Amino acid sequence: MPKHLFILFLFLSLGLTAQIKVNGTIVDDTGEPVPFANIIFEGSTYGTISDENGKFYLASEEDHEQLEVSFVGFETQLVPLDGITTNLRIVLEEGRDQLKEVRVYSGKIDKKNNPAIDILRKIWSKKRKNGLNMYDRYEFDRYEKIEFDLNNIDENLMDKKIFDGMEMVFDQIDTSKITGKVYLPIFINESVYKTYGKNIFPRKRNSVMVANKNSGYSDNQALISFLKQLYVDFDIYDNYLLFFDKKFSSPLSKLGPEVYNYVLTDSSFIDNKWCYNILFYPRRKNELTFKGDFWVSDTTFAIKEIQMYATKNANVNWVKDIYIEQEFDVLNDSVFLLKRDYIMTDFALNQKDKSKGVYGKRTTLFDRHIFNVKRPDEFYKEQIQDNELMYNQSDEFWEQNRQEELSKNEIGIYQMLDTLQNVKRFQQINTIGEILASGYWNFSKGWDFGPVFSTIGYNDIEGLRLKAGARTYWSQNDKWRVKGYLAYGFMDAKFKYGVEGKYLFKGQDRWILSLGTRKDIEQLGVSLTTANEVLERSFATTSIFTRGDNSKLSNIDLTNLKVSFEPAKNLDLRVGTTFKTLESADPEKFNVDYIDENGDIQSSIEQVDVSFAVQYTPNRKSYGFGVERSVSNEGRYPTFFFSYTKGLKGVFNSDFDYHKLQFFYEQPIQLGLFGKLRSTFEIGKTFNPVPLQLLNIVPGNQTFFTSKKLFDLLDYYEFVTDEYVSLHLEHNFNGKIFAKIPFIRDLQWREIIGIRGVVGGISQANRDINASDVIYVAPENIYWEYHFGIGNIFKLLRVDFEYRGSYRDLPGATNFAVKVGFGFYF
Repeated sequence: MPKHLFILFLFLSLGLTAQIKVNGTIVDDTGEPVPFANIIFEGSTYGTISDENGKFYLASEEDHEQLEVSFVGFETQLVPLDGITTNLRIVLEEGRDQLKEVRVYSGKIDKKNNPAIDILRKIWSKKRKNGLNMYDRYEFDRYEKIEFDLNNIDENLMDKKIFDGMEMVFDQIDTSKITGKVYLPIFINESVYKTYGKNIFPRKRNSVMVANKNSGYSDNQALISFLKQLYVDFDIYDNYLLFFDKKFSSPLSKLGPEVYNYVLTDSSFIDNKWCYNILFYPRRKNELTFKGDFWVSDTTFAIKEIQMYATKNANVNWVKDIYIEQEFDVLNDSVFLLKRDYIMTDFALNQKDKSKGVYGKRTTLFDRHIFNVKRPDEFYKEQIQDNELMYNQSDEFWEQNRQEELSKNEIGIYQMLDTLQNVKRFQQINTIGEILASGYWNFSKGWDFGPVFSTIGYNDIEGLRLKAGARTYWSQNDKWRVKGYLAYGFMDAKFKYGVEGKYLFKGQDRWILSLGTRKDIEQLGVSLTTANEVLERSFATTSIFTRGDNSKLSNIDLTNLKVSFEPAKNLDLRVGTTFKTLESADPEKFNVDYIDENGDIQSSIEQVDVSFAVQYTPNRKSYGFGVERSVSNEGRYPTFFFSYTKGLKGVFNSDFDYHKLQFFYEQPIQLGLFGKLRSTFEIGKTFNPVPLQLLNIVPGNQTFFTSKKLFDLLDYYEFVTDEYVSLHLEHNFNGKIFAKIPFIRDLQWREIIGIRGVVGGISQANRDINASDVIYVAPENIYWEYHFGIGNIFKLLRVDFEYRGSYRDLPGATNFAVKVGFGFYF
């Protein structure tokens, strides 16, 4: 989640040097900026592109005498250089177009008779014949380095009291050769992988982490997990490139000519290969596009080098700049392999040039390729990794396996953070950042307090509720963990509690034993699919801002024993048993009585269940090997969940014999430039008569906040079923429509539409035993509601306008509502 950036922004709110550094502005003879002009050091292939305002920065560790500046429709300018040259104003004069084949119309390049697009078509035709795709089997070593730096460092920042006692950190200051900004490295993470893949059916690829090393934050699981999800692997030849959960149009996409202008600007030998240089930039503003250039071979039409910048007006929160650079190695006359991949992102609270922010950098290098060596199938299957050694490799190992040496400043990060661990001010800042990121405060070695954000709550039964919780935490890879809490309601004057322990007793298949108990007040019926998690408690139970009556709460006394394991990666099997007692939290306000088999009225349930569940999350990437792991790509993979529950009548005086089947499927779908669709499908049935609290309640939402998997216009217990089918669809256009509306596009709002529906029934047998004050109504004719929303308001807020589509005439029905949501999103 982007909220983890607050660890880094917190520092802000409270050496290698290049021999040539050049910055300035490109303008035409009327003084208007020239965006996307091509700037290179004369006689080299190293250069950059001016931004939307004509500004540029370029640096090199080698001496260069002149700067060459060009753009279609203008005369090429040669600018003499003398050491560090700043604030240049370079005027391009209109002249004879050097590329006669390219026609220019109002700054856009004609797609017809364009040699650059002719070359692009040849790239498309041969992209599946390049690189790793040419071999049945392949394997290689991959080295990955992720670094975070504070940028725009100046004397005012250095003098702030927040850095008292930490002045030594400024010894590591450096200057970015991409942006020219002064930055301070603060974090580095290194990983070494061995990758095995095959292109023959079925295509598979497996990356095994061999080693991982962090500077100063080895136990900060939340931060490390966040860093891993920032950058995902991508193929520059794909039509769309996924960054920060958004799909950018690739400049090599077959749809590229619809969103990019292309210009053939140069040709030259690179590694003894004759290559063409093609400049590209977006045709329209406010789209997820790049500007930059690439060099492509004239025979294989494989990319040799590419550099590109995300356009300034791309609708991505907290991100000011994205820079990507890739280099490909020539293995032989016809094979180009990715050699180096570099991504730099400038995270900031606003888009101002002088605003302070955080650079996030990822450097990936590839080496030691081996082809067509047949391996057993196990090599190509993703395996569960349980290897503590990979987090504790020796310095000698890293010296041998780094594919490029650390710079002086990068080495200094390790030394600096080792020193800072003993500085009180740094410890205070780190503690605040960890609380914001994880919700826990490490108040003692091995013990965390939290979650801190659920300390205060309110409902109609307890009134004001205070809660104190804690967990054991020695490191991110603890084999066992205990969590618990104690709560008190000032209106009912009762204590509540919960405690759970988990133990990983076999790492390879992740065999985990869990035992927990909870005695508390709960809002039942806020989820169709249930999983008997001990310490999970619905937000509706403690929500301060609610509409209507919020007294339909239940007392729950639950004990659960469970064993889970993963026979294959991301396939989780669970077997457990639960003993629980259920009754109304206030019978005068909420009656849950039922008629037992003897015809007597009962007000409480004692129930023993056994359950079996399967959860499959393909493509989920987990981090760590302890009893609890972090997920580095949350929300980017599908989830399948199936459960079977059997009620055991007579066991420990259990009241009911029943069967319950449930299935849940959630699928996020990226739709290219049109945003992201999220779908949720649920189906279930309960066999044999059971009372209200064991039935399938269609989940309502009586808060003022929107929430996924709930029906925002339903009250609690408005619909009761013993069989149901539910579907939720929500699409976020990511600003695709608003980007075309003047003035509105500057707000970077995002359009959201959605629809939810459920159909279900309730048997006569279940109606017959009902003695509660809830009249059973099932959505037999499909209940549905729909909503339109505006998201990304102030980068944090969304507002939804909710409409009920059916059952509008029910007594007390809510047919329209405005709800809000909060979150940190890219």
